[in-house]
Amino acid sequence: MSVISAPLRASRLWPLWLLAGLFIGGALLVWLYWSQILLQSVLLQKDLHRQMTQLLQQVADQPNKAGLSLVIFSLLYGVLHALGPGHGKVVIATFLATHPSRVRTSIRLTLLASLLQGSIAILLVTVMLVLLKTSSRQLHLSSFLLEKGSYLLVIGLGVMIGYRALRSLWRALRPRPAPQFRAFRPNHQHDEHCGCGHAHLPTPQQMSGNISWKTQMLVVVSMGLRPCSGAIMMLLFAKVIGVYGWGILSAAVMAVGTALTISAIGLLVQQARSVAQRLAQPGAAPGITRLLMPTLALTGSLILIVAGIALWQSAQLTPGGGIRPF
Repeated sequence: MSVISAPLRASRLWPLWLLAGLFIGGALLVWLYWSQILLQSVLLQKDLHRQMTQLLQQVADQPNKAGLSLVIFSLLYGVLHALGPGHGKVVIATFLATHPSRVRTSIRLTLLASLLQGSIAILLVTVMLVLLKTSSRQLHLSSFLLEKGSYLLVIGLGVMIGYRALRSLWRALRPRPAPQFRAFRPNHQHDEHCGCGHAHLPTPQQMSGNISWKTQMLVVVSMGLRPCSGAIMMLLFAKVIGVYGWGILSAAVMAVGTALTISAIGLLVQQARSVAQRLAQPGAAPGITRLLMPTLALTGSLILIVAGIALWQSAQLTPGGGIRPF
């Protein structure tokens, strides 16, 4: 069996190093120009909100003529709104970058999270203002509490992923017992602890990308529990001018637009991770391959924990609702 030298193995991994360099460079640019990015995002959303309120006023006067324009613009708003900074994109990008998953699983997570966020906004405004007839201040307080709860779930998701990653690292680094040679046994039953050295069939968790339904649910809820502030504002304005049904339709279409963008981002991250794995596999040693995914998962858990704590500390209750893109 031929032995590949370390320099030759490293030279074969140049696409992986290039991909990592581009990622680090992009992250550095975002860090340096974060305040400008955030400012431009807020200004863009303010302009979109102004145009949305104008369309709602037109719907109140001429529903048949302006209704289609409102629906199309709401979809566009959802697509553009999802491109701005937000904790949901941090969660899904970090999770998919550090966990193997099928394309179907990635799409399901992003779709459910985006639709849940829009549904939470509609349900919150409907219950608080339409059914209970509370004040807008109580509505914003409820939204604020849901937002804080969402950040706690992000921290909890990071802790859970980190715990599982540490267990996987411990199993990978734990010394393995020396193989024992036994007499021929025709009725030998293979299992994961038999020690025969054969590669057996993957477990159901491995077949599904090793993502349990509990983890998937936590990802969806941590992303979608925070109601969309733009949807809440539109619902409030729609109720004031007497077109609340159109406001619900607008918020629902916003959620669809957000789902499209988040799904595209999730698929892009997943494909980038798959490419990185394929590039690293031919030249990587078996030990490195066994430690790669748990190490990435542990890194992702630390990112989620730090991001969740930072978001929890920076969250503020704004009496007027405000525009908070992050």
